[in-house]
Amino acid sequence: MSQQHTVVVGGSSGVGLATAARLMKTGHAVTIAGRDAQRLDEAAKRLGGKARAVSLDAADPASAKAAFAAIGVFDHLVLALGGNVGMGPFATISLADARRPFEDKVFPHIATAQAALPFLAKDGSLTLVAAVSAHAAMPGTAALGAANAAIAALGPILAVELKPLRVNVVSPGVIDTPWWRFAPDDAKAAVFADFAAKTPVGRVGTADEVADAIAFLIGNRFMTGATHICDGGVRFGVG
Repeated sequence: MSQQHTVVVGGSSGVGLATAARLMKTGHAVTIAGRDAQRLDEAAKRLGGKARAVSLDAADPASAKAAFAAIGVFDHLVLALGGNVGMGPFATISLADARRPFEDKVFPHIATAQAALPFLAKDGSLTLVAAVSAHAAMPGTAALGAANAAIAALGPILAVELKPLRVNVVSPGVIDTPWWRFAPDDAKAAVFADFAAKTPVGRVGTADEVADAIAFLIGNRFMTGATHICDGGVRFGVG
């Protein structure tokens, strides 16, 4: 079998970077893509200089098209895109803030996947990264939950529409990644402790654990249209 080539958009940190590292260990050629050229270069160095880094703004369809044209044909696409704006009580959150999770995550997922299709192997795979807020009743996450539910809904629809391309979704729970950089260290520690107490496994997750879930969906050729919730069971304990 020829070497598989996977493109990870959002691959400069967090779950995306962990996924790139995980796939490289199993022999994949990996291209990481993202908006920040400096962070991409740093991530490529962390990957031993063996991953290709390509600048790509997922919110800009023209940028995405140009990036995939430069990358060329490949086998698997992982969209590890995110944003941390959109949290707040439903009764008071502004419409502008409620739009942000869709603008930061949903529409870039759609635009980037569309731009990639001409270059993505028909018998390859597309993995979308949503979040557990799509599946759990977490107060203060109405906008985030709605956006992530939209991404989760894309999985089975695209699995049928784009067959034989396999399309799956991973929904991580509370994961210790740079996504939390907006919170001061003491506040983050308190949030993590609270979620750990509500989670059956007794802790928050790691990016490597989510990367394992993504790698499983890429490697198992009988998996399509699935949503893999990798949350330590937190959705059962919050509310």
